[in-house]
Amino acid sequence: MKNFITAILMTLVTTVLLGLIYPLVVTGLAHQANGSLIKNQAGEVVGSELVGQPFALPDYFLPRPSAAGAAGYDAGASSGSNLGPTSQKLIDRVKADVEKYQAENPGKPIPVDLVTTSGSGLDPHISPANAEFQVPRVAKERGLGEADVRLAP
Repeated sequence: MKNFITAILMTLVTTVLLGLIYPLVVTGLAHQANGSLIKNQAGEVVGSELVGQPFALPDYFLPRPSAAGAAGYDAGASSGSNLGPTSQKLIDRVKADVEKYQAENPGKPIPVDLVTTSGSGLDPHISPANAEFQVPRVAKERGLGEADVRLAP
């Protein structure tokens, strides 16, 4: 009988701790997370620091290509392309991107992350080599010196 009472008490204690208190604490902590949202000057949410966005204007640093969704950067379709290194579709896309970027900066090596997608398709980060490759274009489009673009926050 003593073991039965101990089992019932342990069930009640663990149910309260793990079924009520722990979920409430985790939910409270998760509620505080805001996804590293980026807001414009009007306070409107325009993106997240953790999710890339497709920038097409030449005066911005271009992100990595995205295979997440039909238009890319779709968080609901986060995934890689599942195209392997022998996929002709992948080879053709990368070759076209390399040709485009070689025309932009003749003779400069193309950073691999400028022409390949990340595993999630949402990665907003580019390598220092990728940023350096894009400096001349961004500087020209913004009417700035390359040194000014390198120092911009």
